[in-house]
This record gives sequence, C-alpha cells and structure tokens, in this order.
Amino acid sequence: MFKGKFAFDADFIGSLLKAKSPPLIGVDISSSSVKMVELTGSGRGRYRLERYTIEPLPKDAVVDGNIMNLEEVGDALRRGWKRMGSRAKNLAMALPSAAVITKKIVVPAGQTDEQLEAQVETEANQYIPFALEEVNLDFQTLGPAPNSTEDVEVLIAASRKEKVEDRVAVAESVGLKATVMDIDAFASQNAFELMQGQLPDAGRDQTIAVVDVGASMMNINVLRNGQSVYMREQPFGGNQLTQEIMRHYSLSVEEAEAAKRNGGLPDTYDSEVLAPFMDTLALEIARALQFFFTSTQFNQVHHIFLSGGSATIPGLPEVVAERTQVNTVIANPFVGMEISSKVRQAQLTVDAPALLVACGLALRRFDE
Repeated sequence: MFKGKFAFDADFIGSLLKAKSPPLIGVDISSSSVKMVELTGSGRGRYRLERYTIEPLPKDAVVDGNIMNLEEVGDALRRGWKRMGSRAKNLAMALPSAAVITKKIVVPAGQTDEQLEAQVETEANQYIPFALEEVNLDFQTLGPAPNSTEDVEVLIAASRKEKVEDRVAVAESVGLKATVMDIDAFASQNAFELMQGQLPDAGRDQTIAVVDVGASMMNINVLRNGQSVYMREQPFGGNQLTQEIMRHYSLSVEEAEAAKRNGGLPDTYDSEVLAPFMDTLALEIARALQFFFTSTQFNQVHHIFLSGGSATIPGLPEVVAERTQVNTVIANPFVGMEISSKVRQAQLTVDAPALLVACGLALRRFDE
C-alpha cells in the first residue's frame, strides 16, 4: 500500500480496502443513526453476534454522508459504545460510496510494489479531479485480468482527506480509534456473502441486486459471482414516508417518526399513506433495474435483497416482487449465525436489514 504523502495517516492501521484489526466494532454512520455491530468467531469459520446497537441521530447531523455536527455524532457513538458494553476500542468505519472514486485498471503482472505504486499513481492522476496531495489513495490487486493471463486487475480507491478525517475525529472524540476505513457498498457486499447460501446453488452465475433503502437515499449494488457489476444511487428513502405522515395527519417530524415506528396512526394509514409509499418505492427499484439493463450487457436480475430501515415494512417484499417480477427477500446477515444471549432475537429480526453495512465492517476483524 502507499507510503508517504499518499498514504493514510501513519497511525491508521490498515487501509481503505484491506486491513486486519481484531478485536473490532463495525460502525455505520448514516443520516438517521449510528449502527454498531461486534462479532466474534465461533469456530469452523462461523461467526457469533456478540452485541449491537442502533443510536438515533438528530436531524441534519449527517447530510448526504457528510458529518455536519461532529459533537452530536460523537455523542451517539459514545452512547452506543456504552450501551453495547464492549471492551473493544478499535472501529471499522465506512465512507459513503459517493465520497469515494473507484476505478479498476489492468496492469502487467509481476511488478514490484514500488512499480505498482508508481503505475497506480499515474493512473489516479487521470481519474481523480483533485490534487493527489488532497486525497487518501489506496489500491488492491484483485487477481488475474479477465482477458489476459499476463496481466492483473487492480482496484484504485480515492477519497478527499477531510471525509476520512471527519470519521477519525468522531472516533477519537470519544476515546475510540478508527483502525479500518472501508466503503459502505463494499461492506454491504462483504455481509451479503453470509446470505448467499440462502439462494439456489449459493447464487452461482446468478445476478443479485442488493437494494439498501436508507432515510434519504436508495443504493443499488448488483452482484454476480461475488463481483459488483453495477452501482446506482437514487434520492429516495424512508424520509418520504415520514413527510407523507406529517402532511396527512398534521404531525411534527418527531411525532411522525414516532408514529411510523410505534404505530398509533388511524386505521386509514395503511391504505392512504403506507400502500402508496410502497408502490412508489417498488417503482423506484424497477426504474433502477431498467437503468442497469440499459447500461450493461445483463437483461435479468434473479433475486433482490432489501436492506435498510424501510426493508421490514410488512408486505414490502411482495409489492417489490410484483412490480419487478423478481424474487424479493429481506436481507438478514445473521441468519444461521450464533447469537449471544445478550441479544434480543425479536428485536434483531426487526433491526437486521439496517445492519448490513455495520455487519460487513465487523467482519473485517477476520480478514486474513
């Protein structure tokens, strides 16, 4: 990995794409909450969920993946760490995909680290619209190039330094340390590997869309045989449902959020507000798949996994499946995993779809 001025800070263990740092807590900072997951090994390559928490964030503390209020995010992180009761102080954190420029390049095999670094730096200059002094830059060799035995495929990743530094600062403000910095889409993909066994033939040669419906943004990552073949971000999320509840029932933001989570709305809520929201969400997913079909060589998606806070709306998988004509299931990376007695199973079932990124980050503890 890069040394000197292009590297992550000297005290930054690991890198954007590759690190090992046990023990570790996966921390996903989204626009609505701080999600934290800690896993341990339970033998024979299996994992155990030791503890997790979801701490809500004040409105606008995080906007479009950018930390706008370090103190409020730090407070949520501190509360979550105390609530978990963990002794681990090392964190795996993630940048939003939109904050990271990634590019796959093909280079001759057999190069030394120094030669590869020099070539990556040259390539990065072509694709990154900032001075290299302003970015954290990293790369990882993925393996042999698809069409040449004499070349290898390398993934370059770069992000503005302040994006990384903000997350490091939040951790340090509460006495914790960010030792791994990943990308949310890659972390989600890491967690998805735990769910592949649920599919026929473990998903081999099948095209699978992981659709994360967050508070303000919907992220689509289409995978095939463990590789991402398409990513898309659309400005749609659970906030739209909150706004409809506010408008329909003349409630404040806080009242609408509470009603959305805890119930207590009129009997007409399902038909007048929730059903139209689910239809619109399904339509947004169908549109995203159409963009995928028109911009790639693929013309079919075999399965959709729904993740994010809105994924557990009753009946949503059926609505999406009907609209897209694709088998649709709720993402749960903890299925088949050993669960600590400290974790409430019923609550985990509700929260699991929102924990995909945090789980994927927690898995970095077991990187070779």
